[in-house]
Amino acid sequence: MKSIYKYILFLYIFLSTLPQLYAFQDTFRSISVSDGLEDLVVNSIYKDKRGFIWIGTNSSVERFDGIRLKKYSLSRDGSIAKRIYDICESGENRLYCGTGDGLHMLDTISDQFVRIFPDKINFKVSNIYPFSSDSLFLATDKGLYLSTADTVICCTLEGHTFTTRNVPTSIARDQNSDAVWISTMEGLIYYEPYSNKSTVFNCNDVNLSNSFYNISIIGDYVYLGTMNKGLMRFNIKKREFSSFVDVGCSVISSLSSDSKDILYVGTDGNGVHFVSISQNKIIKSYRHVAGDSEGIRSNSVYSVLVDRDGLLWVGLYQMGVDYTPYQSGLFGVYKWKDKFTSKDMSVRTIAFDGKRKLIGSRDGLVIIDEERDIVKYYNIPSIRSNMIISSCFFDGKFYIGTYGGGMYVINPEDLSIHDFPDTNKEPFKTGHIFCIRPDNSGNLWVGTSDGLFCFNGGKMIYHFTSSQSKLPPGNVYEIFFDSSDNGWVCAEKGICLWEASTKSIIIDSFPKGFVSHEKIRAIYETSGHDLYFLPEKGPMFYSDIPMKKFSYVDSIPMLEGKQFLSIIEDDMDGMLVTTNNGMYRLRSDGNVMPFSFADGIPSPIFINCTSVRDSDGGLWFGNSKGLVFLKSGEINSLRKHPYNVEITNILANGVSSGVRLEKSNGSEYNLYIDGSKRNITVQFSGLIYTDPSNMIYEYSLGENGEWRTLHGLSEISLYEVVDNSILKVRRAGYPESQAILYINVDKDNSVLLYLIIILGVLFITLYLFRKRVVKYTIGNLKKFISWLQHEEKEEDNNDETEIPVEAEIEDHAMTEETDKYKTNRLTDEECKRLLKLLDKEMTKNKLYVNPSLKIADLANVANTSSHALSYLFNQYLQKSYYDYINEFRVEEFKNIIQQKKYSQYTLEALSEHCGFSSRASFFRSFKKVTGITPNEYIKNIKGESKSK
Repeated sequence: MKSIYKYILFLYIFLSTLPQLYAFQDTFRSISVSDGLEDLVVNSIYKDKRGFIWIGTNSSVERFDGIRLKKYSLSRDGSIAKRIYDICESGENRLYCGTGDGLHMLDTISDQFVRIFPDKINFKVSNIYPFSSDSLFLATDKGLYLSTADTVICCTLEGHTFTTRNVPTSIARDQNSDAVWISTMEGLIYYEPYSNKSTVFNCNDVNLSNSFYNISIIGDYVYLGTMNKGLMRFNIKKREFSSFVDVGCSVISSLSSDSKDILYVGTDGNGVHFVSISQNKIIKSYRHVAGDSEGIRSNSVYSVLVDRDGLLWVGLYQMGVDYTPYQSGLFGVYKWKDKFTSKDMSVRTIAFDGKRKLIGSRDGLVIIDEERDIVKYYNIPSIRSNMIISSCFFDGKFYIGTYGGGMYVINPEDLSIHDFPDTNKEPFKTGHIFCIRPDNSGNLWVGTSDGLFCFNGGKMIYHFTSSQSKLPPGNVYEIFFDSSDNGWVCAEKGICLWEASTKSIIIDSFPKGFVSHEKIRAIYETSGHDLYFLPEKGPMFYSDIPMKKFSYVDSIPMLEGKQFLSIIEDDMDGMLVTTNNGMYRLRSDGNVMPFSFADGIPSPIFINCTSVRDSDGGLWFGNSKGLVFLKSGEINSLRKHPYNVEITNILANGVSSGVRLEKSNGSEYNLYIDGSKRNITVQFSGLIYTDPSNMIYEYSLGENGEWRTLHGLSEISLYEVVDNSILKVRRAGYPESQAILYINVDKDNSVLLYLIIILGVLFITLYLFRKRVVKYTIGNLKKFISWLQHEEKEEDNNDETEIPVEAEIEDHAMTEETDKYKTNRLTDEECKRLLKLLDKEMTKNKLYVNPSLKIADLANVANTSSHALSYLFNQYLQKSYYDYINEFRVEEFKNIIQQKKYSQYTLEALSEHCGFSSRASFFRSFKKVTGITPNEYIKNIKGESKSK
């Protein structure tokens, strides 16, 4: 019985400490089979200086740019490549990888890995350590090697070459000298390369291990990973081995550090752990938990990388790679200690009083009193409606408006909630309270489903409705008081003005062209006293307070089609705008910067919630996934993403072969294609490892072309490009990230080449068979002359008019065609009925997209015979069956070429989509139907769209 109690006590202690050790769970993304990762055993991960991630598997090296994988095969003589153990970059920006059969280097010209020193290093290279700008230390199963650009030499660690002590597993540099520390399968070695001197340190503790798999150094300690005793460390000054923090697994598969305080420990069986040296404990753990779709997918970890941008990469056994998406840390989602989090809360309204925060949502409201550490929720039945749509702090109290439940007052001292004093009067009991705003005279204004109310001292002093005042009809959504104390009232059918000087509502002061008749949801006054009006639909509108200068805000391509929900100034002469699809920063210079998940925005969907500036200058926004905040001054220190856009691949006519892409200065590229491959697709990446669907890019064509926006796309298709074309691509809002592609088109000599070949064949044929040809030709001429003479005689005998040969042939064909339809002739009514049926079937079911469609197939659909359709086409319509089908295909092409979703396809792909079986057939039919080529047609519609 006592043992059971002990077990229960142990279980309680374990479970109580588990949240502290293992509760930290970031959201992870994965790279697996669906992304093109063929080999799922990941042994090494490296981030190069350009920002690419390199993944070493059991059979290949994969380059990942956040969107696509590019496979580099290291196979030799057709065999499958051996395991890739390590990947690193030298000081000269050369990329190396160590494999089971040697050392490989990436050749930047051919973009392929090549073996180096194959005659000297043809065995396992488990670790590569850049020792200087032009030299590498190599840990191999045949000893330690030092490699330079031209040579490689073996560095003997012990007198006996074949001892396990002479087989290094991992290398780290001593922080106080030019020496290196080397872990081996039989001890720890301090190696001084310039004197070729080594000192061996053995662990003689039977409870520990002397076989070390990996190594990292922080301060005065060498930290060692073992395969059976967990994590150990070596005190450099005292020359002592000891065990270190227990990470719950004896197999340490990966070990690295930030060189300051944190060890990054990967285990084969218990996930990943961050160990603080100063605290001597685990501070973060990442483990696979059943049912957690956002954590790592396995506890069998083979490699761990915390890159220089703070992203965590985890290489798994047979599961690929998991990684934490990029976060700039600009925005945050509000939470208070462990008592409240707004994560996943649809925030509809915000009201603050110092450290007291009232947050209203569609599921009730909550008050957080940070000074008193109190959190209190309010919902049904303590209030009549859970849908909170307005709030305000005024005269020492919180006022709350609901949808369908009237209005309430909360005393912040005791957090008690009461009905608004006028609750017995509608709409304050069961109506809709859309806005609650104080003016500068101590009055409280309330916009409702029953007009506009004004209270002072708890008593109503005004009630305006459309029937007894100039208030526009419908709900009153907003009243905004500007710096001149006038109130702008936004109703269902337009806006009016509460004039403070006359204490009346006026509507006749709006000039022509003002937005007085639109449905305005929000108004904002800038520090420069410009008013911005956010309509329910359409572009923003701005005006000065006297309405002397006003206009619609110029169209911003990135914001087209979006609904504006709130606007507020930041600390750097910019304005933050929330929409139904993202947040954007508008700068006075016209630059637009989008914010997304990578910046801490939990969802692109914001709510119709007035943004708030708190007493500390922080900005707050209502999002569908939480209360989003931006600390005061944070926008000033926005960390620039260190990488430019990289052009990663080019497809010409749908394939990547036959093109040459070269990177020149900085972010400039040169593309070389021949004239037969003018339809290209440019693939690129901003090297931001986040959800690609949230990325926004801009591109322009030409030296000074107009910038266009790409939402969630990382490729651009260009048709019929010409020589010396220029394409520019950048991350939206970050001009410094720009990449430039110069397109060079070689002259298309294929037609001339084919003509020369054909003429050459004809010449050879005529030369070889000239005698036979001449004899055959003369013989035929004699027969023709004889036939003419015979015809002349017949003409004299019969005294008939001569019929030319061409006319006779044509008459014969017509006679033959007429004979063919003698038994299959259709009346005009039958033809009309049949044509109507065919047109309906072709339009409804798009039969023409089938490139193998035959006239017999069409006859089956129309429930008639092929002969009847032949008559319909040739006699009634005076066109061939193929002309009839191809006209539908041409119209289909004209429709889809103007749709955005097809913009990335080549002409060949689009023509196949429409049913054409070949490029030649498509071009021939298109010109026959329209009179112009497809390329001319595309240029025409682009010109029309620009003129509009």
